[in-house]
Amino acid sequence: MGSLNLKKRARLKRKKRIRKNLVGTQERPRLSVFRSSKHIYAQVIDDTNGRTLVAASSMEKEVKEHPKFENKVAVAGFVGKIIAQRAIEKGISKVVFDRNGFLYHGRVKAISDGARETGLDF
Repeated sequence: MGSLNLKKRARLKRKKRIRKNLVGTQERPRLSVFRSSKHIYAQVIDDTNGRTLVAASSMEKEVKEHPKFENKVAVAGFVGKIIAQRAIEKGISKVVFDRNGFLYHGRVKAISDGARETGLDF
């Protein structure tokens, strides 16, 4: 981890601490969120088989074709709704939320709120 900047190192330390106790099973997979400076990504993962069941991001055609969003938080909320719809279509209604070391506010919170609104339970 030598030359990573301090913010990223702190996030990875938090991530390690969180993931120690958080495992996605087949009955209750893990909803993992990644936030970059421009985009947001979410995926529902079954850790027992090591498979990504559903994924969504702000780089998809569906998001890009949507009328202009106010800000990145609004985009994250929309991505949360998309991931929840796709998960429900696959028969997944309960998940465990993995904030991936990011603080639970802003875009990370918006994804979880959007997913909850659409009917995902966590």
